[in-house]
Amino acid sequence: MSALREGYTTGSCAAAAAKAAVLLLAEGRTAESVEIPLPDGRRRRLPVEYVRRMEGGAVAAVRKDAGDDPDVTNGAQIQAGVAWSEGSDVEFSAGDGVGTVTKPGLAVPPGEPAVNPGPRRMIREALREITPRGVRVTISIPGGRTLAAKTFNPRLGIVGGLSILGTTGIVRPFSCSALRESLRCALSVAAAAGVRAPVFVPGHIGERAAGELFRVAPEQILEVGNEWGFALDTAARHPFASLLALGHPGKLAKLAAGGWNTHSGRSESALPVVAQMHAAVLGRPAAEAPTVEGIFAALGTEGKKRLGDTLAAAVNAAIRTRTGGRFAIAVVLIDLGGHILGEAGDLKPWR
Repeated sequence: MSALREGYTTGSCAAAAAKAAVLLLAEGRTAESVEIPLPDGRRRRLPVEYVRRMEGGAVAAVRKDAGDDPDVTNGAQIQAGVAWSEGSDVEFSAGDGVGTVTKPGLAVPPGEPAVNPGPRRMIREALREITPRGVRVTISIPGGRTLAAKTFNPRLGIVGGLSILGTTGIVRPFSCSALRESLRCALSVAAAAGVRAPVFVPGHIGERAAGELFRVAPEQILEVGNEWGFALDTAARHPFASLLALGHPGKLAKLAAGGWNTHSGRSESALPVVAQMHAAVLGRPAAEAPTVEGIFAALGTEGKKRLGDTLAAAVNAAIRTRTGGRFAIAVVLIDLGGHILGEAGDLKPWR
């Protein structure tokens, strides 16, 4: 099997586009490709899609190539417009399709364009290879507003488009680093907004159920996907008082068995865990079913509650151990329709 191909972050693309635009502005050179410095000291050459003069400056574009990583921004055009500015600093503006930060707790303060510190350094270093003058850089991403709806940005309070991201400049295929960075940011934003009782859900079913079953604000609900271990470890570093884990037992039962990344390729099936608990609690084997949903569906109301509550208590105990008792834990298990199967812990902070 051939090796997976690496790609470039939006930060690298923005740095390359800005350097190509400044080359035209400062030296009158139109570059078909430019070399940029990466944070680790290496250098990479990126192709430039176009570079041209505009009123008061110049603009260039680089097409995002995420390699073999399933990145929502893959193929997006990253544009950088540059113009001379007073002083000697490099200033940043958000153009069309690039978001603006509106909430505290992120790496850049509210009111600033959503260009993270790493990409800002990369852009500055790339431009300083050409000129010591002050430069105003406006980053744009055509279609970025639409793409941003598929990311964490709306939840993080980043409005108007995408973020310019990247700590290394390189996208490594199928890395979970982007999701983890989004979770880290989301928890920081929630804490800075005064949230003290967040709700962790695996995905959209849990998110919808949390809004229907409890009195929660949107910023309280964090979709953690499969990254339960990372999300809980990160949450333990914030001043939360309580935490509710809400989701389907097909996912959350894995936590009770020590499976903190619940991706099907990185954890064992929850089916044996639930079947074993079924036999212990109800005194008979579980129904022959290919899914956890099927095991619960074969039970009557009382059986569902007994199994659900016992399983929720086991998940609760596992999370409390993982987080070292830093905050109170509650667990709610739901079926695919969003109905409660079981619960454990004090739910008053969310009612």
